[in-house]
Amino acid sequence: MIITVYTHPRCSTCRDAVSWLRAHKIAFAEISILDTPPTKAELRAMLRIHGGEMRRLFNTSGMDYRALGLKDRLPELGEAEALALLSSNGMLVKRPFLLRGTTFGLLGFKPEAWAKALV
Repeated sequence: MIITVYTHPRCSTCRDAVSWLRAHKIAFAEISILDTPPTKAELRAMLRIHGGEMRRLFNTSGMDYRALGLKDRLPELGEAEALALLSSNGMLVKRPFLLRGTTFGLLGFKPEAWAKALV
């Protein structure tokens, strides 16, 4: 099953992740998170994979996250509202966002964790 990686072109962590995948000869499809954010179904799958921790899906250091006051609002947001925000604004999504099917996903890039999971 193909790996899908959502990245931001100006994100150095995303560039590092893509370089790592290429160096390890792991096939993947790269999608710009700006142009095409993850779908609600993909976000739901990632949410399940990460034990229902909605905060893990958010780019908590991003300007959009701060501008929307999500630090204070997130605990009160329902799943539907949170997923609607994420699926409509890729800048809110933690990246890189790697998904394989509906049962495997990684958020952010930590080479050791990626090696353990993918190699």
